[in-house]
Amino acid sequence: MSGPNDSSGANGGGKDGQRLPGRNRRRFEGISSRAYEHPADRSALVALRKLSGFDTVFKALSGLLPERSLRLLFLSDSVRVSDQQFAHLNDMLRDACYILDLPKVPPMYVTQDPRPNAMCIGLDEPIIVVTTGLVELLDEEEMRAVVGHEVGHALSGHAVYRTILLFLTNLALRVAWIPLGNLAIMAIVTALREWFRKSELSADRAGLLVGQDLQASMRGLMKIAGGNHLHEMNVDAFLKQAEEYEESGDLRDSVLKILNVLPRSHPFTTVRAAELKKWAASRDHQRIMDGHYPRRGEDKDTSVYDSFKESASHYAETVKTSKDPLMKLLSDIGSGAGDIGGRLRDRFTGTPGSGPDSSGRPPKDSQDPPQEG
Repeated sequence: MSGPNDSSGANGGGKDGQRLPGRNRRRFEGISSRAYEHPADRSALVALRKLSGFDTVFKALSGLLPERSLRLLFLSDSVRVSDQQFAHLNDMLRDACYILDLPKVPPMYVTQDPRPNAMCIGLDEPIIVVTTGLVELLDEEEMRAVVGHEVGHALSGHAVYRTILLFLTNLALRVAWIPLGNLAIMAIVTALREWFRKSELSADRAGLLVGQDLQASMRGLMKIAGGNHLHEMNVDAFLKQAEEYEESGDLRDSVLKILNVLPRSHPFTTVRAAELKKWAASRDHQRIMDGHYPRRGEDKDTSVYDSFKESASHYAETVKTSKDPLMKLLSDIGSGAGDIGGRLRDRFTGTPGSGPDSSGRPPKDSQDPPQEG
């Protein structure tokens, strides 16, 4: 099968699992987005895809949504990527669509904005937008991973389902006068943002499948966090920050981490880098690179129950293996280990040993009579 819009000419031919001539990269013919989606993202998408007619209805409503206005805005006040404009980005886009076997190459625009950013929007047809700040910040291979990231969003249908959930959230705002309505809305918004963050991890994986250069993906994330002074930065030290972020502090810091991330649509950059490196070393990633992955034609037969079960198992394993103080406490509580009150006091005060011992008895020194001054 030829690539979208005959993009195979830029890369040579190549069937499933074969390397692309001159680029030493593989193509994944017919790949389902389920292959690279984070378990929490995948379970939500599988469930939504089972709601037949939902995406059709919302696509039909696209003319009534701000997205149509944005499409016209980018067309009139940005530069559309083509063979004549930003040709190197056009090659990357066609190449990414070829590797992930996206049937149609989405339009791509470069918009003037010094802040490095990229997005994939659109209900009826997705469009990709990158800022001049991002284009100027990243080198070719780093940018290739970003373009692959956005093509991954398009293949997963994130734009459609994000819009559906945003529509439902806006609908909930209209009934905020109902008692406890604000609490219900906050629950929806919190869940929506959590899914947004997981969808970004999915797209990072898609970017790695397109670029097939982990170091380039790591550099790109590091530059987004710290600017273009690459000679002043180190990937290993950057990843060490993510480890320190997860492990350091007590329960107070764990609560602050949660409060810091709740309003964000993206995970923190160091966390994204650590998650991507972990996935790159996983068996799931290796199987994809070996040509063993779910196909798009099997999506309709995917079990919602199995997807949610996998998502629940992932979260349980995350709690079990996490080094974060709060996650470790939850793991201990789940296993029934020790005294909960004592552990809470120890974790908050940072003074281990002040609570009961493993037998449940208070420490010996707490039974001694008070000493006179």
